Amino acid sequence: MNGVHDMGGMHGLGPIVREENEPVFHGEWEKHALALARAMMAGKHFNLDEFRHAIERIEPSYYLRSSYYEHWLEGTITLLLEKGVITEDEFDARLSDLAEGEG
Repeated sequence: MNGVHDMGGMHGLGPIVREENEPVFHGEWEKHALALARAMMAGKHFNLDEFRHAIERIEPSYYLRSSYYEHWLEGTITLLLEKGVITEDEFDARLSDLAEGEG
């Protein structure tokens, strides 16, 4: 693979800026994104190779402007929808609930 999703070892991208005492998670939602992906893999809804492939299919410009755990969440949602674990209607309804503050 030679693309935006596999930039390891590429030159010319500038220095890596490290955050002093950087936490593992910057927001509570990141913990949930990690837990969801791992639970779905443990439940055999998808495997690690499928998960990586889902992340590699993220549109390049969105991939570059999104965070690490956004990639995890996007890959998980993609696979849950593609494999029929959840439907588009169920996903949309849950998003609506969250937007209305129903946690």
